[in-house]
Amino acid sequence: MKAAQIVAPRKVKIVEVEEPELKSNESGGLKVKVERACLCGSDSPWFAYDHRNTDVSIPNRWADKERDLPAYPLKPGMAIHECLGTVVKSTSPRFKAGDRVLAMPPGQAGLCEYFCFSDKQAISLPRDGVPLEEILMTQPLGTVIWACKKLGCILNADTVVVGAGPMGLLISYMLSNLGAKTVIVLDRLDYRLNAAKKMRATHTVNINQTASKAKVREITGGKMADLVFEAVGHQDLDLNGCVELLRNHGTLVAFGMPDYEVCNDFPIWDLLTKNLTLIGSEGPDPIPNYSLARDMIIQGRIDVSPLISHILPFYEIQKAYDLFVNQADDAIKVVLDYDFLTA
Repeated sequence: MKAAQIVAPRKVKIVEVEEPELKSNESGGLKVKVERACLCGSDSPWFAYDHRNTDVSIPNRWADKERDLPAYPLKPGMAIHECLGTVVKSTSPRFKAGDRVLAMPPGQAGLCEYFCFSDKQAISLPRDGVPLEEILMTQPLGTVIWACKKLGCILNADTVVVGAGPMGLLISYMLSNLGAKTVIVLDRLDYRLNAAKKMRATHTVNINQTASKAKVREITGGKMADLVFEAVGHQDLDLNGCVELLRNHGTLVAFGMPDYEVCNDFPIWDLLTKNLTLIGSEGPDPIPNYSLARDMIIQGRIDVSPLISHILPFYEIQKAYDLFVNQADDAIKVVLDYDFLTA
C-alpha cells in the first residue's frame, strides 16, 4: 500500500509499504481504508523540526519508546491523526465492514491507505448530509468539547482566546454557544482573525498592531477577562501573557501543547495572588466527546466550514505540510483526499 514518510526535516515522500492485517483472534479491532485526513498542530513538529537537534525536539513522550529521539527516516505513516474512512475488516461488536468511522491511528501514523486500531478510538459517521471534510472536524471539535466540559457556567462571561488557529477558532464558536458575553480572539494574522469573525468572535485583535492587554481592558470596561484559553502552544506558548489578561479569580485554560519545555518561568506568584484557576486539557475520551462533536456538526449547531482552507490529493502531502506549517496561502485546515493515491 502507499504511505507517506518523513525522510528528513521538512521533507516527505510517498513510499510503498506492507499493508497491515487485522488479527482475527483480536477482539475489538478495526481495519480501515482511509478516505480523508487533515493536519493538526500536534502533527507539524514531526515535519518541521530536525529531531537530531535536542534543542528543538518535541517531548520524548511522543517519540519511539525504544529510543529518546526518532531517527530519519521516520516511521511510514507519520504524522497525522485526524482521519476518517470505511471499515474493511472488523472483530468489533460495534462495527461491521462498510461502516464509515472516525478513526484514530496508533502513533499518529495515519498517512497510509490502511491502518488497524482499537474500536475504543472510533465512532460511527454518517455517509450523507455533511461533506466529508466537515464531518472530519469531529475530532478537533471533540477535544474542544472535552476542555469546555471543565468550565462550569460561563453565561455573560468576558472570554479571550489566544490564537486563531483551527483549535482557537473552534473554541471561539463553542464559547459563543455556551453564552459568553464577549469572545475576544487574539492573533498575529489578519486572515485568521477574519475567520474568527465567522466563528462567532465578538472582537478580534491583531497583537502585532494593538497592545492586547490594553485592548482587553478597554473591551471589558476595565475588569479584564473572566476566562482565557491559551490555544497557540508549540514554542510560542505564552501562559505568562494569558495570566496578564485575567481578572482576579479568573480561569486560565492551558489548551495549546508545547513542543518542549517552555514554562520554566510560569508566573506562579500571579496565579496565587490573583486566586486564579488553572485548567489543563489533553486526551479526551473519544466516544462521548467525539460523538457530541459529530452530532453538533450534523445538526448545524456549529459551522466548521470556515476552517477548511485547502483540500489536496494525498500525493501532494509535501505541499500540504508546507502550507500548514508555514501558514501559507491563508491556510487553516489542510485536508488530504485519499481517493487520489497516485499522481
